[in-house]
Amino acid sequence: MALPPVDFRRNKKKAKQSMTLAELVKESEVKPAAAVAPSVVPEPQSDDDIPLYAPRRKIYPQSVSGTFRRIKWAVLIVTLGIYYLLPFVRWDRGPNAPSQAVLIDFPNTRFYFFFIELWPQEVYYLTGLLILAAVGLFLMNAVAGRIWCGYLCPQTVWTDLFFAIERFFEGDRREHMLADRQKMTVKRFGYKAAKHFTWLMVAWWTGGAWVLYFADAPTLVKELASGTAPFVAYLWIGILTLTTYSLAGHLREQVCLYMCPWPRIQAALTDEYALNVTYRYDRGEPRCSAKKAEQLRSAGAPAGDCVDCLQCVHVCPTGVDIRDGANLGCIQCGLCIDACDAVMAKLGRPTRLIAFDTDLNIKRRMEGKQAFVKIFRMRTLLYAAIIAIAGGIMIYTLATRDGEGISVIHDRNPMYVRLSDGALRNAYTVRIVNKQLKYRDFILTVDGLPSTLIDFVGVPPRADGRQLVTVGPDQTKEVRVTVTDYATTPPAPSTTILFRLIDIDSGEVAEVRDHFFGP
Repeated sequence: MALPPVDFRRNKKKAKQSMTLAELVKESEVKPAAAVAPSVVPEPQSDDDIPLYAPRRKIYPQSVSGTFRRIKWAVLIVTLGIYYLLPFVRWDRGPNAPSQAVLIDFPNTRFYFFFIELWPQEVYYLTGLLILAAVGLFLMNAVAGRIWCGYLCPQTVWTDLFFAIERFFEGDRREHMLADRQKMTVKRFGYKAAKHFTWLMVAWWTGGAWVLYFADAPTLVKELASGTAPFVAYLWIGILTLTTYSLAGHLREQVCLYMCPWPRIQAALTDEYALNVTYRYDRGEPRCSAKKAEQLRSAGAPAGDCVDCLQCVHVCPTGVDIRDGANLGCIQCGLCIDACDAVMAKLGRPTRLIAFDTDLNIKRRMEGKQAFVKIFRMRTLLYAAIIAIAGGIMIYTLATRDGEGISVIHDRNPMYVRLSDGALRNAYTVRIVNKQLKYRDFILTVDGLPSTLIDFVGVPPRADGRQLVTVGPDQTKEVRVTVTDYATTPPAPSTTILFRLIDIDSGEVAEVRDHFFGP
């Protein structure tokens, strides 16, 4: 069955590939868009006749070469290289710690990133990273629109890779379109099967690489190969394989158009100074064929540089016609810039008919004014300041954080006990944290009461009467502590006391305040 046409232009021209100058001139001799007879205007439809769902048309992106395509290839190679290989990078933390450079260790509740180790109670660093990521995204949008979507978004990166695999097996745009209109043959079936198998292998390794961040990568790879890995590892690999294969191989532009919320959000964050991929209609209009344009220019009449070749539409991964203005489907990848530049070079016209620009600059040029780029403005400076402040705070706290910690929980029932000799006793659960990779001995003292005695339940005191506790490397230890007040003057119903934890060897101190309760 014949497929519906893939190009929905008003003059319904045939799709074109990259052509020589002679071919472009010949093809552009078709009547310009402005000269095409208007079609019959249909009668307006009622609301009941308007469909609520737009049927999908298959996108056949054409390959292109140029500056922005090279940037996208570089980003793809670097980001995927980091993602796939980072779990195998080693980092020596000593004999009592894992050697994987980046590891999310759920069983031991640790996160390792090279020389940084984060504990569960340091989850505020994750909050800081989320703030940096969000504001960084806002800053990118304020400077150059949706460059995140065009270059760094995982959906874009993996879809780009899947497009390359598809072209390898099924050919470029024209070859692929012609093949899809023909009957299935054994050869074509073999190419399609090979394509989908390669997609599945990429998707499988994508899911497998993600799982490797949660366990020692070499060990887990051996377990996965031998069938002895935990079931949850196989489950998540299967889930991520399916999602990657579906999103990058089949849904593609549908994710950007309908599933992703960012296109809707960024529209509220942009302003007139943000650079976006823009068709410079002040140069491009009125559109006409290359031959007609030369005739008009020779006669001193206005003629635009756009020859309506549709190359900008053919290379777009979401099928957007950038000449129609701002569009929700445009991911700002810049491939249309490369395609248009190639056509302009063949026609001997200046490049950058499509470029990162603003509508404000187009209006200024039409008024005979000088265009300008305003990167440093209140919006971008505010975003940069937030990033600098949040990043500086995180770096400072990481550089100055203690290697030990203490937390105290007061017993709730009973709040206090009166002993036979009249003294008051409160009980606490004390958690001591050792963030260093060695055994450490700590002494615990309490200040705030005139006469106190500290007892570790089940732990005898030292000869000098002080309580000492040993904590293993990169571990925590809970101890039950009783604090007894022998003062002759009854204490207040609630007295603030200070628990002080002292490292015997280094003298480092950690403190926390709590309350001593009385009648």
